[in-house]
Amino acid sequence: MRRQSRTDDFREFAAGRAGHLYRSACLLTSGDTHLAEDLVQETLGRMYALWGRIARIDNPAGYAQTVLVRTFLAHQRRRSATERPVGQVPEGAAAGDDPALRVALLDALARLAPKDRAVVVLRYWEDRSIEETADALHVSSAAVRTRAVRALAKLREQLGGSLSEFAAL
Repeated sequence: MRRQSRTDDFREFAAGRAGHLYRSACLLTSGDTHLAEDLVQETLGRMYALWGRIARIDNPAGYAQTVLVRTFLAHQRRRSATERPVGQVPEGAAAGDDPALRVALLDALARLAPKDRAVVVLRYWEDRSIEETADALHVSSAAVRTRAVRALAKLREQLGGSLSEFAAL
């Protein structure tokens, strides 16, 4: 009976966090939805494996985000990580989305190094502090600040004035 309760608790957690994990994974992968789905599945699998010990973790949702980022960085170190699937872009866009802005941002994120991309996503998408980001990436706070400054400079260089043009629309 206890195991069933633990499984139900995990299912509830996974259902509540999967969407957020997926959106973060999409940003980390620069819009590669297939890889994002794989990363979320692997993250949830790892979370399930330690779910019995989860009571010792203060913030399971934050820990899941950390597992996601670490899984992404581990994937980037693999030789096959540079392969990109080629396919058709879906015709329809979600209501209220600005496809040109989304494509420009995802393209600019894709040009960043994986660790720089992880810093940008954790700091500005996940709205984590410098210390939380450093802890998630196993680096110093100074390294996070340096990577954030350099990554934002690269994004500004790549996007130029186009970001303000998109924001004005």
